[in-house]
Amino acid sequence: MNKELLDKHKKEAYRVWKQGQVAWEEYRETVRAARDQVRKAKALTELNLARDIKDSKKSFYTYVSDKKKTRENVGPLQNETGDLVTQDMEKAEVLNDFFASVFTSKSSSHTSQSSE
Repeated sequence: MNKELLDKHKKEAYRVWKQGQVAWEEYRETVRAARDQVRKAKALTELNLARDIKDSKKSFYTYVSDKKKTRENVGPLQNETGDLVTQDMEKAEVLNDFFASVFTSKSSSHTSQSSE
């Protein structure tokens, strides 16, 4: 059973509990069982990767790179004139201008609504 299927199972159990069709204890037991299955599947996957690392290092490094929390690359962006921006400083300026415009427009529309 994969993680997505278990998450779907947990969400369905939550929905049924929220509607009052299932007792809290039964809901908690379902969630605990799903969590245990996810942990066991993850441990088994990692064990298999560690065991087979001599044969296939690529699968191990693919798994490790998928576990990284940060993504370092930002693709090319279009500035206001429509030109593609590829330099890091230019990308930062484009993103800064965009976020500044979003926050100033929201705050100005919020203040105009509240003053009326």
